Amino acid sequence: MIALTAAEIAAATGGEVRAVGHGPLVVSGAVVTDSRDVEPGGLFVALPGEHVDGHDYAATAVAAGAALVLAAHPVHAVDGSELPSVVVEDVERALGDLARDVLARLREAGLAPGGSGLRVIGVTGSVGKTTTKDLLAQLCGAAGPTIAPVRSFNNEIGLPLTVLRADESTRFLVLEMGASGPGHLDYLTRIAPPDVAVVLVVGQAHLGGFGGIDAVARAKAEIVQGLVSDGVAVLNADDPRVSAMAALAPGEVVLFGAAPTSDVRAADVDMDRAGRARFTLVAPDGEASVELRLVGEHHVHNALAAAAAALAVGLTLEEVAAGLTAADALSPHRMHVVDRADGVTIIDDSYNANPDSMRAALKALAVLAGRDRRSIAVLGEMLELGPESREAHDALGTLVVRLNVGLTVVVGEGARGIRDGANREGSWGDEVVLVDDLENARLLLEHELRAGDVVLVKSSYGAGLWQLGDLLVEGGGAA
Repeated sequence: MIALTAAEIAAATGGEVRAVGHGPLVVSGAVVTDSRDVEPGGLFVALPGEHVDGHDYAATAVAAGAALVLAAHPVHAVDGSELPSVVVEDVERALGDLARDVLARLREAGLAPGGSGLRVIGVTGSVGKTTTKDLLAQLCGAAGPTIAPVRSFNNEIGLPLTVLRADESTRFLVLEMGASGPGHLDYLTRIAPPDVAVVLVVGQAHLGGFGGIDAVARAKAEIVQGLVSDGVAVLNADDPRVSAMAALAPGEVVLFGAAPTSDVRAADVDMDRAGRARFTLVAPDGEASVELRLVGEHHVHNALAAAAAALAVGLTLEEVAAGLTAADALSPHRMHVVDRADGVTIIDDSYNANPDSMRAALKALAVLAGRDRRSIAVLGEMLELGPESREAHDALGTLVVRLNVGLTVVVGEGARGIRDGANREGSWGDEVVLVDDLENARLLLEHELRAGDVVLVKSSYGAGLWQLGDLLVEGGGAA
């Protein structure tokens, strides 16, 4: 974070400075919510949690070098002395207020002679946010100092923490913006109004929190409405709910996708035997060849979104094409492909799942396996789908049969619909197995896997299949 005094932090958050003593106390280190991540001179944010209250770790944080605590009440050391703090009514809200204030300072500094010209890119969508964010981080990072979220820091806590990592040298601030209900993106864009807003797709993720697909579309549109006054909306031309958001944009609209009317599109898409796409990137300024390292045809869509956003913030077509060709998968459990020494290939896409991403991953599995390798899908529950859940799981069962997946292991009662859908579609039963939990899935795979198999592991994070993904990548579960 940029250096701020305790008084400046209090002014930004509407808080009260406590126990600072004489003279200005300056915070010059990182802003963290975990006392184990404290750096000397940093700010520890004491967030109350469902199971853990950050206030209980304030003394530990200060002992580790934190200069100041952002807290909801005075905090004390083991000896009873009061710790330096800014006390606010709502710590989470104050974290957002602080990030808003810091970003405003950085924008002003960026416009000054010799400034960085800071540009903020916000990315949202029901699927593909993290991959697109990772691609943009690599594209922009090659062009100038760039800050992007670690992992999937995309909510009311993760986004401000990402903003607060920026400083006066930052040229690009790439932000992933997630929403599990109406108003969430409105809140995030009030903290960090984007110069460029990317909307990938309106899908069935978190339907339980929205109440329907049209409500999801309205919620995703909040990022477009939250653009700065001359901001650019980068919209998926292939999703009518997304392209309709053009009417809400305050300024320029850039369309990406397969549609011939797209401003940025892919021509001559070809998939290699390893499931990686080659294509010609077509943009208003010309054409360039791209060869993705990412596995799965669906990543063409993410690459086009990243390309359109990167072009909008000033990168050249040549820089974008070269950057996409060089880009790797950065986030764990996101289409992470490992060829094990025993001849088994693991596709670990277990970080999260919804109907759209499940379909994309299953199609990628079919491509990698081809006609000469056995495909195995280990699938867990997709959470937060509300009343659509049963139908969505059934539809996946239909798809695994149509894709001729060799073996589907359905993990947990919540995912039972996948097996039932497969049976209705015509599965004989032996190639679709329901197991109770991760341990039973592991034991089944330990007995079943053989050289040449291609195994996809996918579920919502809360279903826990990422643990099995780790085991399989490390070599566990093989005979």
